Amino acid sequence: MFRKLYHWTLGLAGHPRADVALGGVSFVESSFFPIPADVLFVPMCLSRPDRVWHYAFIASLFSVLGGIFGWLLGHYAFDMIGRPMLEAMGKMDSFERLQGTTGDLAILAMLVTSGLAHVPPMKVVTILAGVISFDPVLFILSAIVARSARFYGLGWLLSRYGASIAHFIEKRMAWIAGAILIVLIAAWYFLKG
Repeated sequence: MFRKLYHWTLGLAGHPRADVALGGVSFVESSFFPIPADVLFVPMCLSRPDRVWHYAFIASLFSVLGGIFGWLLGHYAFDMIGRPMLEAMGKMDSFERLQGTTGDLAILAMLVTSGLAHVPPMKVVTILAGVISFDPVLFILSAIVARSARFYGLGWLLSRYGASIAHFIEKRMAWIAGAILIVLIAAWYFLKG
């Protein structure tokens, strides 16, 4: 089933209204859909390099809005909607493990790494942030930074290097996210001190 869903999502990249599909997938990917928006974003950018920044804006905006929806699910409807949804996706174990590491800095770190590299999955972190009532303003700001950095950065690399960079990025995204996280933690301590 997952493979069919992946191919269906990938097929949306060639649709005449692909930008609408990108917005929709970016939204649901941040709160409950198992396929990352990159499946649409990368082929769309490679096929239309003149629209990379348009696609990056759509993916960033709707991903942040989807994250806000995930936060709201966690905050207001976890038992009724959030828990059953995580259980259906097989993400409840991940959620429970992460719930034990809650705290502002831990959630902020998870938002950055999930926003950049899907580690842990964005949908798990957005719902968790809502469950623990993580500051919604800080949540939105961190989601804007992480998701925009991901899509605009990926868009820039794709427009500059084309298809050759896509594989390179995919294999090293966790390392890239880790480096950015270290910089953000250092900035956090510097600004707090």
